[in-house]
Order: sequence, then structure tokens, then C-alpha cells
Amino acid sequence: MRMVCECWKVFCHSAARSLSLSFSPLNTRLLSSPLSPSSSSLSFLFPFRNNMENNHTFLYFAYGSNLLKERLQLKNPSATVHCVARLKEYKLVFGNYKGLASDRWHGGVATIEKSPGDEVWGVVWRMNMTDLESLDSQENVTLGAYSPVELPVKTKGQELSCRTYIMNSCVYAPPSPQYLRVIVMGAEQNGLPKDYQEKLRAIKTNMYEGPLPMMNELDRIRRAKERDLQGCDDGRVQVHFLL
Repeated sequence: MRMVCECWKVFCHSAARSLSLSFSPLNTRLLSSPLSPSSSSLSFLFPFRNNMENNHTFLYFAYGSNLLKERLQLKNPSATVHCVARLKEYKLVFGNYKGLASDRWHGGVATIEKSPGDEVWGVVWRMNMTDLESLDSQENVTLGAYSPVELPVKTKGQELSCRTYIMNSCVYAPPSPQYLRVIVMGAEQNGLPKDYQEKLRAIKTNMYEGPLPMMNELDRIRRAKERDLQGCDDGRVQVHFLL
């Protein structure tokens, strides 16, 4: 027993000495030395270290099809819900850049324009800077269809400055039923105000009934998620039964 205690004392003394040496003001350079422990080996000492290193994010206010998580994450996997918010003095409209119908959605797509007394509800997503180029590409920024802007949105008494997009040279046009469906699903998914959801459902569409590859992809993803959830539920039932 005495031998075990002595060994434990030696170990503790050695560990304490190593820590004091590594983090002494005179030895901070050891953390960046090739011979120092890797950041993964130090993660047990600093549980928030990795989050701090990866904290290169931005806030994006979505009001159209990107309300739906599955839609946004197709090309922007880092997107996570930050909050629901509203943009005051703007209204939601639908149209096409220079009147060119959207090949992706076969109808008008969402944009916003200034309108005193109106408001637009949406979702604020937190995203990694690595997805910024992809998001700009999705919004056809390089083609000049949309311009990125920074606008203030309100949420629970707080104001946030967010990136969002406004269409250039917009020619009004109604959306396809499928496109509107994606927006409504996103509004439901994130709990936008009920009256705003009803306002979205009341928007008139162009009654397009043809195929949309984007809808097929989104339906496939949603069905896969539902199967996964069903599998988890079945697993819980089986475990409960066995217990």
C-alpha cells in the first residue's frame, strides 16, 4: 500500500510540474512547438478550445426557400438555426431577375423590397465562413441576379445585423406551387408566427404542375430523415420492451 501511495505522489508531482511548465508565462511558446502536445491531446484540458478556433461564422437571414433546413443544407452543411426574427419596413415579393423565369423553380422566386409599415419574418442561420461562397453562388451573386446586403433584424428585443440578399432588376411574377410549398414548410419547421404562415399560404401561384428536380431531391432527403426517425422510435420501443 505504501508503495502504491508513493508512486501516486510521484505521478501527481510530475503532472503538476508539467502543467506549470507548459503554461508558465515564460514557456507559452511550448504550446506551438512541434514537440508540444497536439490540440487534440489538450482538448481534455480546454473543452472550449476547438469551438474558439472554429468561431469563424456569420449570420444569414433567410426569408424564402432557405427557410427550410433541408434546402439550405444541400450546399451549406454548416447552417444551424440561430433564431427566428423579423425584418421591419420590408415586404416579401416574388419575381425574376430581368424577367428571366427560374429554371430551378419554374416561376417567380422570393425577394424583399422596402415597404413602410410592413415586415418580413424569417430564420437567422449561423454559418461557417467556408459556406459563404456557396451561399453567394446559390443566390447567383456573380451573375448579378441578387446582391448581398447587411440588414438589422429584430428578435426578442435584440437587434442582429445579418447578411441577406435582394434581387436586382426584379420583374414581378408569381411563384410555382412547389416553390411556395418549400417556403411554407420552412415557416412551419421553424415556428414562424401563425398569422404570417397563413399569409404565405394565401399567396397565389402560377399553377405550374411539371417536374422539378429540386423538389425530388428535397422529398428524398425528407423521406430518408423520416425513416431514420422511425428507426430510432422502433429501437426505443424494443429496448423498452426488453427492459
